[in-house]
Amino acid sequence: MEQKKDKIVLHACCAICSGYPVSFLQDAGYQVIVYFYNPNIYPDTEYQKRLEAERILCKHFECELVEADYCPDEFYEAAKGLENEPERGKRCDKCFELRLKKTAEFAKSRGIESFTTSIVISPHKNFQKLSEIGEKIAQDEGLNFLAIDFKKKDGFLKTNKISRELELYRQNYCGCKFSLR
Repeated sequence: MEQKKDKIVLHACCAICSGYPVSFLQDAGYQVIVYFYNPNIYPDTEYQKRLEAERILCKHFECELVEADYCPDEFYEAAKGLENEPERGKRCDKCFELRLKKTAEFAKSRGIESFTTSIVISPHKNFQKLSEIGEKIAQDEGLNFLAIDFKKKDGFLKTNKISRELELYRQNYCGCKFSLR
């Protein structure tokens, strides 16, 4: 008889960043549900490329992919007044809050107690800041945020290796139109 695995929702910012986290979580015994909610991605053609890459990745790892609706207005509302903030500033914090809150709400709607994010694997993102945001949201929602620094133990190299092996689309900017500057 197969042992029942705990489920976890992994918010995926893109396939490149989520490759190693999916693998890591599966190896840790989790049944991973990938949640693709990224209203910040600009333009729509870029969003579609990233989503297609995520589909390929999830098929490879045989994990469920849930594609949230693409609603850029939700991002622009969250970023209102912060358009001129520097990269890694308050606008980014609001973007992380938006995406992690939706991820937590999704997890809760499925009866899944734990969630995390692939965003933290990027060397350009602040693990401590993202963890604080995730943990606050988890506390508010009565859930668990797994603050796993996927960068550790060569995680960034491993995720890039996976993306190259699967020939996944590689973007050259974070995602929002403000990060194109």
